[in-house]
Amino acid sequence: MSIRLETIRECFEGIIPGHIATSDTEGIPNLAYLSQVQFVDNSHVALSYQFFNRTRQNILADSPVRLLLTSHLTAAQYRLTLKYLRTETAGPLFEQMRAKLAGIASHTGMAGVFQLLGSDIYRILAIEQVAGPTVAPPPPPLNYLTALRRATNRLAGCANLEGLLETAIACLVDEFGIEQLMLLMHDEGRGRLYTLASHGYPASGIGSEIPVGAGVIGICARERCPIRIGFMTSEYAYGRSVRASIAADGHGDALESAIPLPGLPEAASQMAVPITAAGRLLGVLYVESLADLHFGYDEEDALVAFAALLGLAMLHHQQADDFEDEPAASEEDSPPTGGPPLAVRHFAANDSIFLDDDYLIKGVAGAILWVLLTDFAERRRTSFTNKGLRVDPRIRLPGVSDNLEARLVLLQRRLEERDTGISLSKTGRGRFTLAVNRPLTLLES
Repeated sequence: MSIRLETIRECFEGIIPGHIATSDTEGIPNLAYLSQVQFVDNSHVALSYQFFNRTRQNILADSPVRLLLTSHLTAAQYRLTLKYLRTETAGPLFEQMRAKLAGIASHTGMAGVFQLLGSDIYRILAIEQVAGPTVAPPPPPLNYLTALRRATNRLAGCANLEGLLETAIACLVDEFGIEQLMLLMHDEGRGRLYTLASHGYPASGIGSEIPVGAGVIGICARERCPIRIGFMTSEYAYGRSVRASIAADGHGDALESAIPLPGLPEAASQMAVPITAAGRLLGVLYVESLADLHFGYDEEDALVAFAALLGLAMLHHQQADDFEDEPAASEEDSPPTGGPPLAVRHFAANDSIFLDDDYLIKGVAGAILWVLLTDFAERRRTSFTNKGLRVDPRIRLPGVSDNLEARLVLLQRRLEERDTGISLSKTGRGRFTLAVNRPLTLLES
């Protein structure tokens, strides 16, 4: 029976270094260690191109290529015969390999030496197992197909976007055993991702942002492909890379009002998976662990499938909330407010909102809150609809794919965290109410 490449992917993690054998035009053999092998599909692999060495010269001269790979789980060895096809120097596969190589380099003390120049793509011509003693593989930590089935059933039972987000986080914790994770939404107009939900951190970080292209999360969003790192690397750590990216964009003054991005300061394993639907990037699912090589190919496959289901469900609920399932309720008199006045300051330049000089939110969510509070102060209005917000010229939504419902969930959760007397509550599909329990002083800057 032939060996399928996907059944030996643990050999590609580099725990036991592989070997590559080539020969020059005169038939003189050359043997070298492999830094990285990347699974592409059952017919192709990619090898990292880092130096123009003897191996590289032989490959470009159309040398036969053999790999020797060893499973760290069973000690089984496999001999692969390859045919070189091409080299990619940009794109999703290149970024996947560059991130993974950065972790390998850091783990082996070769940071600054290992630099990916290209991803060499090869066709698999043959796979054979080398005769020798092996051991039985250990049982997997969980059955990912069963976990995915249970998670799918739970997602299917959600009635709205907020419930879907809560269920998605619970599924990742309960079914997949993931302890630290974030769910971020895509703000296409600003080129940012903002945290909408998280688990396993001292502070939720809801509302924190990261630029597209920064770190594991940002690269995942830009390339719309999963990015996975098995070892700690400073190159993809967030505290440094995010702030550096913001400063480089000329927005260093925005750092004072930024909400810290949650995360493990010494995360060894990181993985980010894009959430897409109908050709659109909706967000990114990010998981991490203190353990080396905590996430492998099986975990990646499971989370990619989970994110695909989540993306379709998110798109459905966002579109459904643009339609009211019942006539809007008649406006009720708002209850009297009491306590000390709450100063709400709005900065029109970036629609940031401060409550009593403490930062709350900015961007579209900030513009929405300012409109709601303005209408409340002027007309005591408390009932609103998604449809009404979408056509309100004061909010300036970026377009049809504006993730309005996700922004409302973000705003609701930030207000709950601050607990300053302002809250939002859903009253039906596409409808919500504003509650204000303190006198307001609205200040425009």
